[in-house]
Amino acid sequence: MLFPKKVTPNQHKLAREFVLLDNFYVEGEVSADGHEWSMGAYATDFVEKFWPLGYGHNGRKKYPYVAEGVFPVAFPAGGYLWDRAREAGVSYRSYGEFINNARTPDEPGTTKVAALRDHFDPWFFSFDMDYSDLKRAERFISELKRFEAEGDMPRLQIVRLPNDHTADTTSGKWTPTACVAQNDLALGQFVQAVSKSKFWPQTAIFVVEDDAQNGPDHVDAHRTIAFVISPYTKRRGVDSTMYSTSSMLRTMELILGLKPMTQFDAAATPMFNSFQSKPELQPYSALPANVDLDERNTKLAWGSGKSRKMDFTKEDAADDLLLNEVIWCSVRGADNPMPAPVRAAFVFAHPKDEDDD
Repeated sequence: MLFPKKVTPNQHKLAREFVLLDNFYVEGEVSADGHEWSMGAYATDFVEKFWPLGYGHNGRKKYPYVAEGVFPVAFPAGGYLWDRAREAGVSYRSYGEFINNARTPDEPGTTKVAALRDHFDPWFFSFDMDYSDLKRAERFISELKRFEAEGDMPRLQIVRLPNDHTADTTSGKWTPTACVAQNDLALGQFVQAVSKSKFWPQTAIFVVEDDAQNGPDHVDAHRTIAFVISPYTKRRGVDSTMYSTSSMLRTMELILGLKPMTQFDAAATPMFNSFQSKPELQPYSALPANVDLDERNTKLAWGSGKSRKMDFTKEDAADDLLLNEVIWCSVRGADNPMPAPVRAAFVFAHPKDEDDD
């Protein structure tokens, strides 16, 4: 494990106090199709065929990022989650998802997605590895306090915390460990604020990565972390049901009374086994960071030269294989090489009497 409990105390505590999902998978391969799956339970033929052209290695030409509202041809026919909410008369708001940053955090963001206009926070800064997730959490919490004062909040809210992408070991940037620790603390502060608000008794928080990009573990390359956090969550238990991003979306749709977007969320297994009928209303208390949240990479950091040549201005513009190697050596040490991926094929022999001929 690259980022153990010392670096991610809140993620460990959330899994322990609520429900541990040990059999959860994402449909997306990378961010380009992962965000489409996360918001629409589908990635169009255009997205699936085009995104590999932008993820080349060994200096191959990079093509435009195709997701998150950049190209209308990428929009799924069934729409996104906010389209279903709008159709059902359910209030919704986006914090950083499908949002374009302005030049600085002091200028309002924009969106190309018509359904999100007037339904997003222009002051919540989306993907930018020079902007801390702690500031994003602070912004959302200020919005939450405003909602409490007003007496109501949007029923569907989508919040983006992207710091765990890291900026590798680029000199002067936060170290990978600091980035992941910022992300962990921001999530903890977010959950704590919601759980101590007046809205907590009617709230369910779903947390998932948009993809498990090139990070295979001993089970599967699509397996990832996910959380279900609610007073109605089956506390201190393990849910080993096989779930996916579409399962999470289907569960949200059932709670909000939304129609499915595609055949995938329509047929997905809802996360019934993660919930219980009797609520436990005690709030969550965030754990402090155990590492330096402002630790910066030095010029002598392993891979700093390679990192300097990578593009971290937008999602997945950096070479993912090289990025993974640099992060591994940054955490484990240069004398501890990254293990090669393990690939397996399953071939089953059939008796001759089963042959068709």
